[in-house]
Amino acid sequence: MADGIYVSMNGATARMAQLDSISDNLANINTPGFKASRPAFEAFLAKAANSNSPQVHTAAVQTNLDLSNGAVVHSGDPMDVMPSGKGFLAVKMSDGLAFTRNGRVQIDESGTLKVNGQPLVDVDGLPIMAPPQTAVRVEPNGTVYANNNRIAQLGIFELHGSIDRVSPTLLRPQSPEAVTPSSDTLKLGQFEVGNSSALEAAVQMVSAQRNFDTSMQALQTYRKLDEKAVEIGRIR
Repeated sequence: MADGIYVSMNGATARMAQLDSISDNLANINTPGFKASRPAFEAFLAKAANSNSPQVHTAAVQTNLDLSNGAVVHSGDPMDVMPSGKGFLAVKMSDGLAFTRNGRVQIDESGTLKVNGQPLVDVDGLPIMAPPQTAVRVEPNGTVYANNNRIAQLGIFELHGSIDRVSPTLLRPQSPEAVTPSSDTLKLGQFEVGNSSALEAAVQMVSAQRNFDTSMQALQTYRKLDEKAVEIGRIR
């Protein structure tokens, strides 16, 4: 019975991880630049003294980020920019660069262009700063102007390989070599929100909840059978 209990617990734990991921995706549907997480499941044959055991264990082995593009919001604000393809903007953090599809650019009092409160960087990874009290605009080719004077070339990058989430809208590849320049242009007056829809999340949540309930019911059944086996052993 122990194998059955272990299999049921593995299944329930895997579905709990899936429910956590779905809840996070659902909560960030309207978050600019959010990328949904997708748990990956894998089945394992039981490793026991009995090598012919038919038991199969299911587990969530890792959670990957879905980098597909999200829904587009047309704001009409010229400081809202969005890479035309799969490129990412970059911001400067205390521990290095992070990357985002959130293109809602703001300018603070010092003239620093920021996204999510972090300085936006140029193609060389340097923060973009405009002289205070100047009119700033961004061209579709990524050129940044202040009072019609070119001040920077906005950095647009492509990400490859394994990627970690720094915050709901900021990502970072595990290897610096996984970042390459992108040839994307910018779409102005629009930005991207999360790439998981409410309908998709709702359907996934119902399915995951049912699978979780099934695993828990199986767990209770195996526990009762185990208790019965112990009682029979005592009677004998």
